[in-house]
Amino acid sequence: MLVGLISDTHDAIPLIQVAVKELNRRKVTLVLHAGDFVAPFVVRELQKLDAPFLGVFGNNDGDHELLKKRVAEKKDCMIRDTFATTSFGGATMAVLHGTERELLDALVRGEIFDLVLYGHTHRKEIARRGITLLVNPGEVCGYLTGDPTMAVFDTETREAELIDL
Repeated sequence: MLVGLISDTHDAIPLIQVAVKELNRRKVTLVLHAGDFVAPFVVRELQKLDAPFLGVFGNNDGDHELLKKRVAEKKDCMIRDTFATTSFGGATMAVLHGTERELLDALVRGEIFDLVLYGHTHRKEIARRGITLLVNPGEVCGYLTGDPTMAVFDTETREAELIDL
């Protein structure tokens, strides 16, 4: 099963639309968002995903309650504050924005998750640390790097692929 990995969308509607179309084209079965949606109006585009959605808040997210409410309008979609875990396709996954570097490092060192997804730095990264695959899908928005990206994670192979938008 493929899991879509996105972060740091920062209200960039045209690029969010590109990401959603690509995730739907690849027939992902779950989408994880590592935070920094920013405003609730971006949810309208994320609701076009053909898969369930799980996200966490980042340091730039505005109205948390309204973001949660808008995301929950679609069945099987939610935002869980600043940290979330899930099991899907036989893989265990942790999602956080990444502002708390000590927590991120501890999750990776603990080797209890197959995947740890984070964002915040806007810099893409895929690194294996023991059994844990650490992934920062980069930034969907492309604001800081000029390089809009996302990733997909294969729950069977336990590998991830970066995707240029």
